[in-house]
Amino acid sequence: MSLAQEFKKFAMRGNVMDMAVGIIIGAAFGKIVSSFVGDIIMPPLGILIGGVDFSDLSITLKAATEGAPAVVLAYGKFIQTIVDFLIIAFAIFMGIKGMNKLMHKEEEKKVEEPAKPTQEELLTQIRDLLKEQKNNDNT
Repeated sequence: MSLAQEFKKFAMRGNVMDMAVGIIIGAAFGKIVSSFVGDIIMPPLGILIGGVDFSDLSITLKAATEGAPAVVLAYGKFIQTIVDFLIIAFAIFMGIKGMNKLMHKEEEKKVEEPAKPTQEELLTQIRDLLKEQKNNDNT
């Protein structure tokens, strides 16, 4: 089998395609959450703490010189990234919690179904029916 055929077989597996779709949707979801945090959550939060724009929060470690730019520790962007992460993690948590709840309901439905008789119970019933039939034939 050639390398190209092996790769085609690998790439066309269902789980690889599912993973690719998940990564693409995850990247798009990440952009949505970043916009939500940066454009909707952080501005009011900045106003609440005194008009601070988190993306501008930084500490200059070394001032700019003629040939070199300033060395800046941009901790505001880091804070925004942490908030992004927390929102994404919470959304995933809620999604998994919802899926688990649905799966739990399915398990409850399966438990509620009446239990089928065991093999021994069936054999006992057959034995009893045969005895009853034999007694009816003898009378």
